[in-house]
Amino acid sequence: MHDEFLCHVTAYGVCGGRRIGVPLGTYRAPTLALALWWLRDRASWMAERLDPRPEVEHFPPSSLVPVADTVPDVPAALRDWCGDVVRQELVADELAAGRLVRIAVSDETTEYELLAESVDALRMQRTLPALVLPVA
Repeated sequence: MHDEFLCHVTAYGVCGGRRIGVPLGTYRAPTLALALWWLRDRASWMAERLDPRPEVEHFPPSSLVPVADTVPDVPAALRDWCGDVVRQELVADELAAGRLVRIAVSDETTEYELLAESVDALRMQRTLPALVLPVA
């Protein structure tokens, strides 16, 4: 069982013809449950900032505008992922097995990435090359 998990949230976009990543948060979770909670919390946080609910707070007239139906709905995808128990269990299984988990959604300008991995698996990967070096 993997006990600690490193979690990251990053937004990627293009600036000056180059792909640029902007870190939006990092968390070293002491348990699997906290890693999953943090990933859901960050996904929800991004969704609320990308698509605030107009009924919650006051917004000036015309500050929120609808977009075309063809534009990918990143906030809806993030909210859907947060509420999907089956996908949460799959993520938990992958992390518990020591595998890297990447959840990515994108629209026309930006890719949003949630990433989590076992700290133990990272340590094992660092030592693995030393263990398989030929001795003769």
